[in-house]
Amino acid sequence: MDIVTFTFFVLLLFQGVCTFILLARLFRGAKRFPPLIPQSAKPEQLAKVSVVVPTLNEVNRIDGMLSGITRQTYELREILIVDSDSKDGTREKVKDVAQKDPRVKLLSDPPLPSNWVGRPWALHNGFLSSSSSSEWILGIDADTQPQPGLVPSLIDFAQTQGYDVLSLSPQFILKSGGEWWLQPALLMTLLYRFESSGVNAMTPETVMANGQCFLIKRKVLEDLEGYSMASDSFCDDVTLARGAAMKGYKVGFADGAKLIKVRMYEGLQETWQEWGRSLDLKDAASKAQLWGECGFLALVQGLPLPLTIFGIFNYHHYDYLTFKLLFILNLFLLLIRFALLGAIAPSYEKGKSASRFLFWLSPTADIFAVIRIFISALTKPKTWRGRAYG
Repeated sequence: MDIVTFTFFVLLLFQGVCTFILLARLFRGAKRFPPLIPQSAKPEQLAKVSVVVPTLNEVNRIDGMLSGITRQTYELREILIVDSDSKDGTREKVKDVAQKDPRVKLLSDPPLPSNWVGRPWALHNGFLSSSSSSEWILGIDADTQPQPGLVPSLIDFAQTQGYDVLSLSPQFILKSGGEWWLQPALLMTLLYRFESSGVNAMTPETVMANGQCFLIKRKVLEDLEGYSMASDSFCDDVTLARGAAMKGYKVGFADGAKLIKVRMYEGLQETWQEWGRSLDLKDAASKAQLWGECGFLALVQGLPLPLTIFGIFNYHHYDYLTFKLLFILNLFLLLIRFALLGAIAPSYEKGKSASRFLFWLSPTADIFAVIRIFISALTKPKTWRGRAYG
C-alpha cells in the first residue's frame, strides 16, 4: 500500500466514523421539541422572575432589550441592570427607562477581581442583589430583543419539562454580506459538535446553553454558589450549565427564535474576532474533549468541500476504491451541509437585504469557520468588551 492509498484509507476511516456520529446527532435533532411560542402570563407566575442584564458601554445596542424586557408583564418582579461603569451614556438611558418602569433598577458591580471575567462577575452580583422572593433568575444580554410573551413561555416550558436550567437559541439579525456568509458557518460548528436546540443532551459534557437568554432556579444558583464556577470562563453560560448538569440538575436548551432576537456583531470582521474566539468553548471542556471536537469539525465540516472539489478534478486520476468511496462520502457530507441550511433558516430574521442570498453560500465559509475554532482553541482572549485580561 503506497502513501497515497494509505492517506485515502485513513481519511475514509476517520471520516466514516465521524459521519455516523454526526448522523446520530442529526436524527435526534429531527425529533426535537418545536420552537417555543409566546404565551400570556398566568396568575401563578406573578413576580416569580428577577431579570439580570450585564452592561458595559451598550448605549447603541440596548434600546431593543429595554423595550422588549419592559413589555413583559407581571411575571417579572424586577429588572436589574448591572452596569460596569459605562462611559457612553448607557447608565443615563437606563435611568430614563427606570423613571417609567419601577421594576427597572440600575446597579453598579464592584471592581472586577483578577480571577473573574466581567460578564459572570456582573451576573453574579446581580444574582446577589436580587430579591429572595423570586424563584427564577433570568440572565438577558443587552444586545437582545425580547419579544412579548417570552418570560411566561420560558417558565411554562421549564416547569412542564422539569428543567432546573433552561436557555434559548435566538433568531439572529444579520445585515452585511460578510455576516450572511460567515455567521451561519460559525453557528454550524456548534450544531455539529453538540445537540441542536430542542434536544436533551446525552451527557453533561455535551450540554449546550446560551447566556443571551438563560433561566435558572434560584435554589440551583444558590447551590452552585452563584457564578463562582464560571468566574474565569469566557463561555460562562456553557460552563455554568454543564456544572449544573454534573451536579444532577436537569438542563434544557430550546429553540427561542419566536421569543427573542439578537443583533450580536457589526460586520464580517467583528463577527470573526468577537464571536469566533469564544465558540471553541475551551473554558467548559477538557483538553481531550476540546481537541477531539476540533478534529471532528475538521473531518465533517472543514474538509468535505475541498475534498469534493479535489475528487471532481481527480476522479479518473486515482483508480482506487478508497478514493472513490472517499469522494462519495465527502459529497454526501456536503449535501447534508447544504440541506441543513433549510433547517437553520428560521433562526435568521428575514430581511430585505440583497446580500441575504449569501446565507445559501455559507458552506463555502466552513473551512474558515473551522480554522477560526482552531485559532480560538490555541489562544486565550486578552481583551473582551473593552476590558483587558491577563
